[in-house]
Amino acid sequence: MAFAERLGNFIWNPWLLGLFLLSGLYFSVRTGFFQLFHVRLWLKTTLGSLLRPKRRRDGGGLTQLQALSTALASTIGTGSIAGVATAIWFGGPGAVFWMWFAAFFGMFTKFAEIVLALKYRQVDENGVHYGGPMYYIEKGLGMKWLAVLFSLVAGFACFGIGNISQSSEIAGAMEGLFGMSGLTTGVLLAVVVGIVVLGGVQRIGRVTSYMVPFMAIFYIGAGLAVILLRIDQVPAALASIFTSAFSFEAVGGGVFGYAIMVAMRQGFARGVFSNEAGLGSAPMAHAASETQEPVEQGMWGVFEVFIDTIVICTLTSLAVILSGVLDVGLDSYATNGAAAVAAFNAILPGTIGGTIIQISLLFFALSTILGWSYYGERCWAYLSNNNKAVVWIFKVVFVLVCIVGATGNGTLMWDISDTLNGMMAIPNLIGLLLLSNVIIRSTNDYFKKH
Repeated sequence: MAFAERLGNFIWNPWLLGLFLLSGLYFSVRTGFFQLFHVRLWLKTTLGSLLRPKRRRDGGGLTQLQALSTALASTIGTGSIAGVATAIWFGGPGAVFWMWFAAFFGMFTKFAEIVLALKYRQVDENGVHYGGPMYYIEKGLGMKWLAVLFSLVAGFACFGIGNISQSSEIAGAMEGLFGMSGLTTGVLLAVVVGIVVLGGVQRIGRVTSYMVPFMAIFYIGAGLAVILLRIDQVPAALASIFTSAFSFEAVGGGVFGYAIMVAMRQGFARGVFSNEAGLGSAPMAHAASETQEPVEQGMWGVFEVFIDTIVICTLTSLAVILSGVLDVGLDSYATNGAAAVAAFNAILPGTIGGTIIQISLLFFALSTILGWSYYGERCWAYLSNNNKAVVWIFKVVFVLVCIVGATGNGTLMWDISDTLNGMMAIPNLIGLLLLSNVIIRSTNDYFKKH
């Protein structure tokens, strides 16, 4: 466990954090801070379009809602609840500010990778689109080795960030709700995941399009209730976020200003774990969309990061800070999600808060597993040149790993997941920066047409 933590710290060094920031800042500047000054446009294109009826095209791909739901399924996961508690415990309330900071620039980073995913996507024999970073790195840059590197890392990362760490939180939630053992939970989870995953991307899209809106509205409603009950303490909580973010105090006798570095590291790492901007995962779901306009689909990426980090992670952060549960230490809780359960229980009457969190964790984690199963499928399909036998074997192994996650060490998998996230991001961010002119040109052409 100590080695995994040290490796994660090595990967998530200031250079990688700087690369995330540089990428988002670079694209934001070149587009005139699109995510801020064109907020009405991307909200109208995304949220507004859900209110307008659309005729489904032939081809067997995903609708915009299904593509968004599949991407959000993997994005809005336990990182939005358990990961936030972890960030605040290790980085202080200031970590929340750096999560916001990373999300602001991450909005356009995700926009950029989705635009490239649609421009360089492929079509299978059934007319279904597929794509992702490995395709725009290979086709756009001609760097096959870098595309293979991304696919290998992401192909293994799906078992950590997208399965074992999520299954562990589901096991904790099921034990709290029904007293169910980890093994029983793992077996039931494997059956449910198998039914959906073995049905292909269309089944994943249909299931997540029902699950994601429900779970998001359910959790947002609970979070707003928590804040309203402690509304008089919200100004102080917000003040602690900003003051802690720029605290120059020495921590534990360490270097002067070390607190800022810790807060930044936790905020950036957990923010990326939560919204996945820059990892290259979500573009694989969006590439399966029936949408023909890359920039229009890219705006869903902006919306994705906004909902995940600015809305859901903020609600979790305020609940944790307002409750004061982390004053006793994160080690006092069996899982990171248990800290969030205690936070909601401390504010809502009785044990209703804990029940809400456990139900939310259950749905959030399950949806993440479904979303990441597709990402892993695409990576192993790329590595095997779309060999159906390899893809089928991956699906079976992925389903069985749910049992491992439900009975294993969740804390260790958080450390491993952080490491693999960073290793995924490096080739993807390199691809985004080297193909930046393609992204900017596509964006400018879209504005000329519309």
